[in-house]
Amino acid sequence: MNVWPLKFREMPDGSVLFSDDAGEFFKSSHGFLDRYAADNLSPADESFLREGNHGFDRELDLNWTSFAYKWARRQSRPTRMNYVILVPTLRCNLACSYCQVSRAPEKARGFDWSPEILAGVLTFLDRLEGPDIKIEFQGGEPLLRVDMLEAVRDFCREKFSQSQFVVCTNLQRLDPRAWAFLDADDTFISTSLDGDRVTHERQRTHGSEVTDTFFLNLEAAVSRYPKGKISALPTVDVSNPPDFESLLDNYERYGIQSVYLRPINHQGFARKIHQGDDVLARWNRLHCEFIELLIARNHRTGRFMEEYYFSQCLKRVLRFDADNHVDIRNPNFFASDYVVIDHDGRFYPTDEARMLSRIGRIDLSIGDVGTGIDRAKVDVLNSGALNHFDPDCIHCAYQPFCGTDVIDDISRYGRIDVPRPDTWFCGRHLSLFDKVFEVLYQKDEPTRASVAAWLGVAGWTGDMAPVQP
Repeated sequence: MNVWPLKFREMPDGSVLFSDDAGEFFKSSHGFLDRYAADNLSPADESFLREGNHGFDRELDLNWTSFAYKWARRQSRPTRMNYVILVPTLRCNLACSYCQVSRAPEKARGFDWSPEILAGVLTFLDRLEGPDIKIEFQGGEPLLRVDMLEAVRDFCREKFSQSQFVVCTNLQRLDPRAWAFLDADDTFISTSLDGDRVTHERQRTHGSEVTDTFFLNLEAAVSRYPKGKISALPTVDVSNPPDFESLLDNYERYGIQSVYLRPINHQGFARKIHQGDDVLARWNRLHCEFIELLIARNHRTGRFMEEYYFSQCLKRVLRFDADNHVDIRNPNFFASDYVVIDHDGRFYPTDEARMLSRIGRIDLSIGDVGTGIDRAKVDVLNSGALNHFDPDCIHCAYQPFCGTDVIDDISRYGRIDVPRPDTWFCGRHLSLFDKVFEVLYQKDEPTRASVAAWLGVAGWTGDMAPVQP
């Protein structure tokens, strides 16, 4: 039997996790690792590997074809453009301490779409093929230009048979026109809720009156709209994190079951924030503690909440096509199915790319609405947008489930060829996937119940995660 190459990683409990390029995995011992490395597998070892489809007898036999199929399904395939992030204004009516987009003051001039740029945006949208579109309005604070949002939405409703709109808003100023815009069934709200009132005021609103306005508007929106229309995420300062139990209480109070725990991004004004030493290690510890808290809380209450990104990584391990989040796509080709159009009409491959360009470190724009997307520049970025040939990733047991982040590497290190284990992206995802596999193999009922809920399945038992005896 020919055994597909296996990658391995020692786990905290002393066992060894093995995986192959198609994403099949199992847990075993150092004894098995020694036999595998010495090409001295026992008949029982070979039987286990054959049953798990980790080997084949000859090319094009069933096991060979099955492996090829699974490998292919794990790759993120470029699709047509159907998701566009629009920034009609960079102006904002808040001054959050961790702002990553380097917003402009509310009264500033020259930071909104001109009529010509709006026309160019609509022309770009008109050239897109396919029946559906999703538009995400970013800022600044996009509700400062409801007129622009209305123009885009009206156009998309006419152009596409299916359209969806997300307004990323701080909910600070909602006049009748803004409420009327948000009332539509095809329009959703994404906001920031940084935990309890004290944390939210410290990081975002900086005053009790402004904080009161936010919570009053959030409560009004929750009472006005059905469950699922409003999503929120907290930004966590590692040096001064919120009380996570209070954070979850607040999210549950507003009917939000999914929490995307986000560290302060290394972009925009947030680059100036010093969070002390060992930020990555402290973040990883905080995140692991949060997952443990969720599992215990879910078991105690019987109401299941999730950490959104952790759930995405969990699904990525166990499912094909679970690559809705760009950080775990592989390859993660830019400007294929989504793109960003900034306040000045320039295209960017990601929201983080426009943030990095805004502070003048590098120009990562890829064209504008007047001249179109610069495919030559996109191709240069795409050359680093996959992990198949990275000299570190190819040896990593998590490579089939992980992705790359060229933009974050440029932001933090000014280059994309830093040894992968030395990067924030790698350190964060090693910890994430360590935790994913830890919970997959745990046999206690609280963990199994949360895993099943996060996967959307009826139940999860320990024998579903393979172990080589």
